[in-house]
Amino acid sequence: MMRNLFFLLALWLLSGCAKPDEPREYDVAVLGSGTGAIAAGLQAARSGAQTFLAGPMPWHGGMLTSAGVSAIDGNHHLPAGLWGEFRQELYQHYGGPEAVATGWVSMTQFEPHVGAAIFEKMARGEPNLTVLKEQKWGSIKRVDGLWAIELPGQGAIRAKVLIDGTDLGDVAAAVGAAFDLGMDSREDTGEAPAPQKPNSIIQDLTYVAVLKDYGPGQAPLLQEPPAYEAAEFFCICEDRCAEPGKLACQQMLDYGKLPNGKYMINWPIEGNDYYYNPVGQTDAQRMLAYERAKDQTRRFVYYLQQELGYTHLGLADDEFPSEDRMALMPYHREGRRVHGLARVGLQHMLNPYTAPLPLYRAAIAVGDYPVDHHHDKNPVAPAMEFPPVPSFSIPAGSLVPSDVPWLLIADKAISVTNVANGSTRLQPVILQAGQVAGLMAALSAAQGIAPSELPVRLVQQAVLDAGGYLLPFYDLPAGSPHFQAVQRAAAAGLLLGEGEPYKWANRTWIFPDSALQTAALLAAFEEVGAPAPTGTAQGPVSLRAAVQWLDGLSAHWQAPLGWPEDGEGRVAYLQQLAEKAGLGVLPPAHNLTRAQWAVLADELLKPFEHAPVDMSGRWLRGQ
Repeated sequence: MMRNLFFLLALWLLSGCAKPDEPREYDVAVLGSGTGAIAAGLQAARSGAQTFLAGPMPWHGGMLTSAGVSAIDGNHHLPAGLWGEFRQELYQHYGGPEAVATGWVSMTQFEPHVGAAIFEKMARGEPNLTVLKEQKWGSIKRVDGLWAIELPGQGAIRAKVLIDGTDLGDVAAAVGAAFDLGMDSREDTGEAPAPQKPNSIIQDLTYVAVLKDYGPGQAPLLQEPPAYEAAEFFCICEDRCAEPGKLACQQMLDYGKLPNGKYMINWPIEGNDYYYNPVGQTDAQRMLAYERAKDQTRRFVYYLQQELGYTHLGLADDEFPSEDRMALMPYHREGRRVHGLARVGLQHMLNPYTAPLPLYRAAIAVGDYPVDHHHDKNPVAPAMEFPPVPSFSIPAGSLVPSDVPWLLIADKAISVTNVANGSTRLQPVILQAGQVAGLMAALSAAQGIAPSELPVRLVQQAVLDAGGYLLPFYDLPAGSPHFQAVQRAAAAGLLLGEGEPYKWANRTWIFPDSALQTAALLAAFEEVGAPAPTGTAQGPVSLRAAVQWLDGLSAHWQAPLGWPEDGEGRVAYLQQLAEKAGLGVLPPAHNLTRAQWAVLADELLKPFEHAPVDMSGRWLRGQ
């Protein structure tokens, strides 16, 4: 028996199956422990790519888990892709939407360790995904058409496509990608809130703690932290501070209330934010600064216990796998921002149809959070006031560095301005950005072309097929029967949305069930650069009247419609097409709804085939 085992081992070694000095090869390598990293790894693997994921943290999920920011900011009505899948897993774990609506800052709050377990389960379910946790990386070079990545203690790997899944853009910087850091100048971005001159100031970070209710007087109380002064926190809530507008202390705590009697401590108003810019710092320098950030949070918790009497609350002993019971990493709101093929600025969020570049046409992800910056802990940070914004989209080009081929960005280092980062940095947006980075990497590896060469419409269709959104339509849920058709038509400019700033969950309306008006088609024709048909009557557009509009777009895009030559034949053809597409039996005089127009235009014109765009949304066929 032993002789047989030795014989089989010898055959295995001689066959070349085990070559310890030969790097393992993958289609996609994702480096980092950010929220976008796990999303990129999962989607690349699901898209058929042999995928490698390595990060220094013991948990997947970045700010959602390791950093403890387990109250989802935004996108409650836009459950796109992996964000919606992750939320559904939370619902299943806790018992439905009501069970996670525990605090007032969010409709979805959870214990960080539960989120980490969900990501772990998702990763284990992907046979194409190889994961190394608590793994740093060394040199990263492009050698013979592959990325060569050194892994201390593990040897080396090779990969066709590299994805930066770090919070701060560390991988992109290591391979030479150009980036911006800090506040852009108003002259550079054209954004009114930006300062006149650029600076290197980024947003405050936070070292989150999770408190647990141990029962009256039973919580483990902290020793007095270094540099503690009770006056620092005197006005965090109204119980002692008489300043107008302060919240009751329990209401302040309930901001981040989590299931199972826990509280996320991430309070910005005279609370536990901390200013530090870690970009360009060594690991040792970062660790020293992060310890000071932890002390900021410990002082805050000590004040809650000693001054406000919350002796039933203490650092949770069943949350983070850390000796000090603090989060595993800081919540970085901002770091590097790469120079991408497209850069999202405030103007693209405010006015997507009149901005200098039509980024919405190349959209691959959505967000609805206001522009929100944290600068209270930096006394030299200039004051900035931000206008309310509607919901918005992120274009494919924001994920693609302009100067390093075969590299994609999956986390907060996507190409946006400093101002726009205040909206794009949130968890659901980064989950989507990571997912699309993984999708693009898999397509790039399979087709043997750099990510910058991928057809945007191919990427967008893959996003839709993966459950994602291109455009942030509040009134067209992903489960709607004609969701994809409307998304495609709108991304081609055939139907324009209407943005609405609304509290902390902004909106864009497409009004799918409203009557299609001539004015809407005139605006769409102007947007795509097509001449409007002559003699068009104002008011609702009937099925019969739609024929001339479709004819005009067909000529403009050189998109053959394949329908009869005579007018009545075309009307009959449209009727048949409408019935086949699930729109029902529509008489010639029927006034189309906006969604019906989008479905018919999508079916006949096939805009994703005949109206291609580049990574910034510019037409590729001279329209």
